[in-house]
Amino acid sequence: MAPNQEQQSPGGNDKDLPLVLLHRSASTIDVSLFTSLLDKRVQFIDPLEDSDSSFSTLSGSVRIMLCVANHPVDSNTLDNYPSLECVVATSTGLDHIQLAECRRRGIRVTNVGDAFCDQVAEFAIGLLIDVLRRVSAADRFIRSGSWPVMGEFPLGFKVSGKRIGIIGLGNVGMRISRMLEAFGCSIAYNSRTRKPNVSYPYYADIQELAINSDVLFVCCAFSKDTRHLINKDVLKALGKKGVIVNIGRGAIIDEKELVGFLVRGDIGGAGLDVFENEPYVPTELYGLDNVVLSPHRAAAVPESFVHLQEIVIGNIEAFLSNKPLLFEVELQ
Repeated sequence: MAPNQEQQSPGGNDKDLPLVLLHRSASTIDVSLFTSLLDKRVQFIDPLEDSDSSFSTLSGSVRIMLCVANHPVDSNTLDNYPSLECVVATSTGLDHIQLAECRRRGIRVTNVGDAFCDQVAEFAIGLLIDVLRRVSAADRFIRSGSWPVMGEFPLGFKVSGKRIGIIGLGNVGMRISRMLEAFGCSIAYNSRTRKPNVSYPYYADIQELAINSDVLFVCCAFSKDTRHLINKDVLKALGKKGVIVNIGRGAIIDEKELVGFLVRGDIGGAGLDVFENEPYVPTELYGLDNVVLSPHRAAAVPESFVHLQEIVIGNIEAFLSNKPLLFEVELQ
């Protein structure tokens, strides 16, 4: 929600309030989640709605950017705001923000930490159960009228006792592992480094992890180093009965290779909430009953927005009060 005209006017009562830039696309979440609770503390400026000539003047002195959803922040964006000191993101992943450029300019960056972790982990488990037990496929089977015509629906597979490989044992990965322990699953993991005080077997080599897993969960952050981390060799190591679940970022998996493996039956199935070229999904996957597709909604439940709101507002208020930021990202 854009501030009203009185708030936007450089001659209004709010002219001395700190400026916060709303950096968003037209289709992102309702920004009143944040603006409604801060409109007495800050003055929001929004390039999508502020068309008057005052915007160019105000934008030159804005110190805080509220980056909503995954709206890109690159060097060209930053050039427009020479006084910017802090980017407050409303997401956990930051692959839409050029962190190296922020570091070069001395701009601090925050994300929302563990705001979505429980929800994403729950969804990841849901995708696994759906793929193995064929829940969505069974639903389609009945709705299409196939049961009386075709008879028995193909059997699925149990979840309990599966060997689970987790790629990226961060907040989400740890929650997934704990949930699956309740199913009697064995857990192993790959991460940038071995985690202290974690008893699960560690594999420095992802291919070795895949060989020793029935299911791979992709939970790591996306970067130039993790692009296509899951390649042809990893998928081949996972094998014909293996299942992959991706709730990280689409491009962590070589999507073209994944599609080929699934179409040929060279892996057992996939649960995918993210894709390499969203919102476009390979049409070859549409007809595969061993593939469950979701439009990047693992984190999206009403309860998560309450926590998101608290963290984002807390970061803005901490910056304005010169206090430590919540979930500040270490820029390397």
